[in-house]
Amino acid sequence: MNKTALWLLLFFVVLIWSGIHPKETLTWFLEVVPALLALPILYFTRKRFPLTSLAYVLILIHAVILMVGGHYTYAEVPLFDTLAEWMGSERNNYDKVGHFAQGFIPALLAREVIIRVAMVKPGAWCNFFVCCFALALSALYELIEWWVAVLIGEDAESFLGTQGYVWDTQSDMAMALLGAIVCVITLSRWHNRQLTAYINLR
Repeated sequence: MNKTALWLLLFFVVLIWSGIHPKETLTWFLEVVPALLALPILYFTRKRFPLTSLAYVLILIHAVILMVGGHYTYAEVPLFDTLAEWMGSERNNYDKVGHFAQGFIPALLAREVIIRVAMVKPGAWCNFFVCCFALALSALYELIEWWVAVLIGEDAESFLGTQGYVWDTQSDMAMALLGAIVCVITLSRWHNRQLTAYINLR
């Protein structure tokens, strides 16, 4: 089985599982729609602008995070209920994992595009723009959550996942920014090695 087939198999297995008797069907759809939108984009760009293997793996991980959150709702993922009990907390923090990933994975994708189209060379300015992009994307997502909540009214509580935390929106964006910063610190060298298959970074 080649890498593409394995990627698709894992994607659809988790997608199908997540769609079987989800906690709330509308919330499931709202949470997994970014993964569903990403799939055709990846398919139609796979030959003209193939991504590094690191990027594809991270995209799959992000998709799985979305699907798990969609199945249970972000406030009720069982493992994180257990972790909350161990830590003496009443809050299920799976949504913070999702928002960390929302910064971490898009940061690497932005870095890949920025470097490969020669917008900015790898280095401090590249890292700065990547983190700015991730933070802007997180802010856009929070605006989308707000617009969806206004449209669907009371049914939006599970989608928003605030769990009564007044600073939820700000902490979500902070987690995304943290994710982006961690990404550029930990993965830049590894990412650069994979990028040399497409461009000369020396």
